[in-house]
Amino acid sequence: MDRTLTFLGIESSCDDTAAAVVRARVGAAPEILSSEVLGQTSLHEAFGGVVPEIAARAHAERLDSVVETAWSVSGVALDEIDGIAVTAGPGLIGGVLSGVMLARGLAAARGLPLVPVNHLAGHALTPRLTDGIDFPYLMLLVSGGHCQFLLVEGVDRFRRLGGTIDDAPGEAFDKTAKLLALPQPGGPSVEAEAALGDPKRFPFPRPLLDREGCDMSFSGLKTALLRARDALIAEKGGITVQDRRDLCAGFQAAVAEVLAVKTSRALAMAADARLTALAVAGGVAANKAVRAGLETVSARAGVPFLAPPLRLCTDNAAMIAWAGIERLRAGIPPSTDFIARPRWPLDETAPALLGSGKKGAKA
Repeated sequence: MDRTLTFLGIESSCDDTAAAVVRARVGAAPEILSSEVLGQTSLHEAFGGVVPEIAARAHAERLDSVVETAWSVSGVALDEIDGIAVTAGPGLIGGVLSGVMLARGLAAARGLPLVPVNHLAGHALTPRLTDGIDFPYLMLLVSGGHCQFLLVEGVDRFRRLGGTIDDAPGEAFDKTAKLLALPQPGGPSVEAEAALGDPKRFPFPRPLLDREGCDMSFSGLKTALLRARDALIAEKGGITVQDRRDLCAGFQAAVAEVLAVKTSRALAMAADARLTALAVAGGVAANKAVRAGLETVSARAGVPFLAPPLRLCTDNAAMIAWAGIERLRAGIPPSTDFIARPRWPLDETAPALLGSGKKGAKA
């Protein structure tokens, strides 16, 4: 479709209520005219994780105002919108339904095409929004609810090379923070403590490194940290500030090493594809130790490393609007005949990953 497209995107799959307006001109880089994200950390922090019922209620209360703000900030008139893209899954079903129902109402009222988007596809296509890279490329999606390697071969062609069989890394960081009485979200808290700790003091396991392939596991690593903490408490009656820092440093080092080794294997598996880049998305991509490991692996493989800005790595609606534009341009028709889905694998031919953590169903 060779014309300028301006899309409204709506995202509500977990605990971020988001709306954005993205414009794509022919022969020019796409523009993010607005991107509004309203988080829910304060609503869930007392529970140590996302509570689905609370998240769904917050989405229902906030979506109208977030969409209105995104529209206002973009400076785009209603009659300039060419379509609406909405996350239709995977995720917490109450939140997904809230976004889908609002998008359907807006599309019907304005007579606009509606494009259902897989949340994971939004992340996977973000490097094309930010850097305009060509297919194929390897995407590591590493967040609170998902962790998988995707060979991105086209707008609607994804091949999963591996993923976590239990907790996602972000979820493991959150649980570690809770075990050590650190603030949520856990990723930044654990990283800050780890910067002052000794990563070699506690020899935490590197799960599944003894197995071939790219599948990962982080639940046992969290359990190992729990046992180390309990051993310190039994020995000394508590843990010191330095104990906590060393526990965080050891945990973070283990996660970073697992991700680096598995990424190296994924790059080897995709070597014949002539990759244009190794891209990473998700909140854990902001972790400096994790990113350093990935950059090293990428350099050794001779593949460019790409990490979109953090605001586009975490959940946002700009990636959803862009995915909608990509799908329409690729000739994939819009549809109102779709359902909200808690599970929705990008690679329908790959066997299902096990587990479903607090941050949402694995796909």
